[in-house]
Amino acid sequence: MEDQDRGVAALLALARTGVRRLTPAETAAAARRGALVVDTRTDPQRAEQGDLPGALVIDRTVLEWRLDPASASRIPEAVDYDVEVVVVCRQGYSSSLAAASLRALGLWRATDLIGGFDAWRRAGLPCADAPADIRR
Repeated sequence: MEDQDRGVAALLALARTGVRRLTPAETAAAARRGALVVDTRTDPQRAEQGDLPGALVIDRTVLEWRLDPASASRIPEAVDYDVEVVVVCRQGYSSSLAAASLRALGLWRATDLIGGFDAWRRAGLPCADAPADIRR
């Protein structure tokens, strides 16, 4: 294995290969058309930075179980493998890995927000004015 094939940069490149990642404006549009926007940031990150309007908060450690339609631990919105999912993290790195994992499960429309919540804020998009929809 060559050095360029190792490490987190190589893993991210592989996770993003052939995937159309979304800008903040495209993520907002996806939410309006019914996509599941899933925020995987930690509680302290959300407390400090704010919440995404309409997002479902799902801890990264249980993400696959909550979104797999065949899982006994799925959320009600995980109705089939055609569901559009946009994963959001703080800066758009772990969300790429999470979206790749969801695609590996069969959720072929899973993608992520380029630049994460930081990009959302830089784009001037709003934070939620209601409590987050946290799914354990």
